[in-house]
Amino acid sequence: MRVFAELMWFFRAHRRRYASGIIYLIVVTLLSLVPPALVGMTVNRLVHHQMTAGALWGMLALILAIALVSYGLRYLWRVRLFGGSILLATELRDRLYEHFTRLSPEFYHHHRIGDLMAHATNDVLAIQDTAGEGVFMMVDSLVSGITLVGIMAIWISWKLTLISLLPLPIMAFVISRYGRMLHARFMLAQAAFSDINDRVQEYISGIRVVRAFGQEAWERENFVALSKDVVEKNVAVAQIDALFDPTISVIVGFSYFLSVAVGALFVVHGSMNLGSLTTFTLYLGMLIWPMMAFGFLFNVVERGSASHDRVQTLLAVQPTVVERPDAEAEVPVGDIRFDVPAFYYPETDRPALTDIHLEIPRGTTLGIVGRTGSGKTTLIRLLLREFDLSQGDISIGGRSIYAYRLHALRQALAYAPQDDFLFSLSIRDNIAFQDPEADFDRVVEVARIADVHEDILRFPEGYDTIVGERGVTLSGGQKQRVSIARALLADAEILILDDTLSAVDARTEAAILSALKENRQQRTTLIATHRLSAVEHADNIIVLEHGRIVEQGSHEALLRLGGRYWDMYQRQQLEDLVEQGGHVG
Repeated sequence: MRVFAELMWFFRAHRRRYASGIIYLIVVTLLSLVPPALVGMTVNRLVHHQMTAGALWGMLALILAIALVSYGLRYLWRVRLFGGSILLATELRDRLYEHFTRLSPEFYHHHRIGDLMAHATNDVLAIQDTAGEGVFMMVDSLVSGITLVGIMAIWISWKLTLISLLPLPIMAFVISRYGRMLHARFMLAQAAFSDINDRVQEYISGIRVVRAFGQEAWERENFVALSKDVVEKNVAVAQIDALFDPTISVIVGFSYFLSVAVGALFVVHGSMNLGSLTTFTLYLGMLIWPMMAFGFLFNVVERGSASHDRVQTLLAVQPTVVERPDAEAEVPVGDIRFDVPAFYYPETDRPALTDIHLEIPRGTTLGIVGRTGSGKTTLIRLLLREFDLSQGDISIGGRSIYAYRLHALRQALAYAPQDDFLFSLSIRDNIAFQDPEADFDRVVEVARIADVHEDILRFPEGYDTIVGERGVTLSGGQKQRVSIARALLADAEILILDDTLSAVDARTEAAILSALKENRQQRTTLIATHRLSAVEHADNIIVLEHGRIVEQGSHEALLRLGGRYWDMYQRQQLEDLVEQGGHVG
């Protein structure tokens, strides 16, 4: 029952809803105890020939009235209690979603998407059942059980009541043991569901790769193995589930046998009349439900408890990037300055960046070049505050980026990432992601700057074309240009292009860069790339190697230096020549 205490924050917040629902439920439960008493009275009057037609019709009318009132109250308590459980599920999903948005990339490196989806679906539904069905069964079983036992003991026969309750301690012990077993097995079943959920999501996302390498059969075997594991884990849960009902039925049946056998002896010996035994038997039949509900309650609660533990473990993960209490909401503007003695990714002992001291005047373009793994993206991720520095600082306009609220900082930054992720929406909605209310003319304008407008018009539905999951209907170059257009629409102080021109040809690249230079005057642009042609026009270029700035200057100055930049430039010139069908001889 620990889970009810852990959900008390929600019950307190919605105390009026739950209090009214519980009151309606208690009234219905108490009303259900009246008809058996009326039946007993009727039997006694009939046995003693004291029942008149008028009294009989009065009894029937009263029972009908109770049924009608109970009907209305049953509707009300279900709306209140089960409606409350739906609100809890909604709030938990909202909390999870908000929590996911605040967690750092490091978290997603250690948690699978399918597992997180299982937390937000199956686990939340199990907690919802606890707050709905669980509360109902707990209140109903306790109120009806205690009231029934009280009436049977005080009003009819305490001896017969005591005899009929003798098997109950056995039931309590067995159900408690089943509950512990169910908790452990349900945790395993939910984990197995997370595994298969993650596998399906990954398989569908990578279906083109699977087909390209002809690995459909291998993937199918993996899925069958995971599916079999899910079945085995859930069968193990079902085996414990299946024990609840027959165990309770046997114990209740034994209790029924004792009460009827002993009660009959009481009637024979004259210590109880037939009407009282009839009423007692009816009440004992009604006592079957509280006993059954108590068993079902353990089942629901243990499932909810296991799922609540999983969800709380997830919510307990603290974001590694947090705002200062005095952080300001002002959007930063001005020169960018990096002073980074060293930066280490979590759980690594090798620095990703070392001795980065760099100033980027407002309104200039910085090119960031280097081989794969040289630290280009790391530098950008620090500016975006995907990770925080343990030493050093990064400032904009002379103030540390840590002095600004995260939302304010990111309003100053427009980012086109390496993986050019697109949502399964229309092209227009993807471009206008930062501002869904953006004017269509503005959407077209940034699409033209990104040199993707003509490509979009070739689709039958133009800007209303649905791009599919992760933009699957678009080519690599088209996705990159839509990603650039999305960043441009934000019209931010600082534009960051992280290798987002790698899939476009030289003509398209030149057109985009020319349009950017014309439309982003007086604003800062950072271009990280391995293609030097993308940064030839930059005001300043830094060359990174093993996380260090090894060269810095304009394109012409770096060529004159004859160092690493010159070497990279000559190599790419040669590669371009070969691609164009030229020869060296």
